[in-house]
Amino acid sequence: MEKHMRSDKMTKGPSAAPRLALMKALGLTDEEIDRPLIGIVSSKNDIVPGHMNLDKVVDAVKQGVALAGGVPLVFPAIAVCDGLAMGHEGMKYSLVSRELIADSTESMAIAHPFDGLVMVAACDKNVPGLMMAAARINIPTIIVSGGPMLGGYFKGHKVTVSSVFEAVGTFHAGKMSAEELGGLVNEACPTCGSCAGMFTANSMNCMTEVLGIALPGNGTIPAVMSERIRLAKKTGMRIMDLVRDNVLPRDIMTRKAFENALMLDMALGCSTNSMLHLPAIAHECGIEIDLAEANEISKRTPNLCHLSPAGEDTMMDLDRAGGIPAVMHELAKLGHLNLDCMTVTGKTVGENIKGHEVLNNEVIRPVTNPFMKEGGIAVLKGNLAPDGSVVKRSAVDPAMMVHQGPARVFDCEDDAIAAIYGGKINPGDVVVIRYEGPKGGPGMREMLNPTSAIIGAGLGSTVALITDGRFSGASRGASIGHVSPEAAEGGPIALVHEGDQIAIDINGNTLNVLVSDEELARRKAEWKPRKPKITTGYLVRYAKLVSSGMKGAVLS
Repeated sequence: MEKHMRSDKMTKGPSAAPRLALMKALGLTDEEIDRPLIGIVSSKNDIVPGHMNLDKVVDAVKQGVALAGGVPLVFPAIAVCDGLAMGHEGMKYSLVSRELIADSTESMAIAHPFDGLVMVAACDKNVPGLMMAAARINIPTIIVSGGPMLGGYFKGHKVTVSSVFEAVGTFHAGKMSAEELGGLVNEACPTCGSCAGMFTANSMNCMTEVLGIALPGNGTIPAVMSERIRLAKKTGMRIMDLVRDNVLPRDIMTRKAFENALMLDMALGCSTNSMLHLPAIAHECGIEIDLAEANEISKRTPNLCHLSPAGEDTMMDLDRAGGIPAVMHELAKLGHLNLDCMTVTGKTVGENIKGHEVLNNEVIRPVTNPFMKEGGIAVLKGNLAPDGSVVKRSAVDPAMMVHQGPARVFDCEDDAIAAIYGGKINPGDVVVIRYEGPKGGPGMREMLNPTSAIIGAGLGSTVALITDGRFSGASRGASIGHVSPEAAEGGPIALVHEGDQIAIDINGNTLNVLVSDEELARRKAEWKPRKPKITTGYLVRYAKLVSSGMKGAVLS
């Protein structure tokens, strides 16, 4: 195989002699140095359950690269576990780690000019972070994940980590014993892998397939399956073809590919975090996504899957039902998918999904009998969210699709949690958590604890929650996030008073506070910016540079 020229700037010519000496110090032979050099970005660590098996995946990728004539060279990426960071200051560092991952990968890949990259990812922020880096660096690249966790069983029901978060609320409400809670803890997360439902990690791993930057199966093959290792080997072999043909990420992740991603997002009922990450990845591709498009796509895209937290099915169930190719094959019957998009397989989307019929119509509903006629995510606008907000419609109780109630206002997540656990939230209330946006948090914390507390207390059909922060993919209920402009920028959410009536119409895509324009203007004139919560370190720089959540929370 003829070596591409990218690494020649590091290895060719008399001036390369000092660099060659350093490469010899690695134990590389002349024959290896003369072959394509493939960087393997590994986010393996010992603290994230979705990453504990990545050493096995990386070894398989290395074998695949070597089998196809390349030289694999591994370097690291960080990864934060959202579940472990949840509910304390650590969550401020979750979303912001996406930018660190993209920036550090860019640094490594350009400082050491590889001929191609294989990105081994798994969880919430390192998947989109690495995809952003792939688009930014724009050399031949392919992604492979560690795979999803298997779901657990407890008292005859399928359970996931979201079941445990909700159980904490049930325990605080006096409806579950400590012994029962402990039993659930032992059963909910039985294997390694990214948490078993259609949460953020699995949502984004499915998006790698849809966007065409990963091989089919990447989103759904469980972490513990030998098929995952075979997929990693095939990924290692496939990168050599991409290098030979000089197929670049931006050749694959086109506007039409992002349109497909938004459609599959709606069909699958993905995490609302996808509405942060897809625009950010597109931005690195030079493509700007207006999330108002999401509602138009939703109108023509039925919701075909109700995976946890919307239902009990897990990623294993989706995989056995045919995985992402089957969902795309079913959705293609409506004639809206862009089937001519190229993928890393060397084939088009249409060629990849041909013949992939759905194997279980209870897990993947037919387009003629969907769970919902419209997609799983909705963007709401109104005087409370002039720039928009996002809700996972597929996980909302039907009774809460239209709701009006008094605002219960909290200036941080912690105060809201104390009120919910303290029994101070009443049926009909609208919990407002503000100053938790990208700038105000800073870092836009996830609100899985308060949403789970509401569900666990039995208030999921009567209480809504809105925030300028965001939600875990494991959240369910009338949980409306990304409210923009955020409170820290003087957005209307900063002007809400305790007891104001808030009107939510998810069907009509509106979110309003029932206060006159004149009164809002008066409150705005009296509003003063809050002092920063964090005054040192990376978060200070992040808060100065980050954009709105509705624009992907990218750095300017």
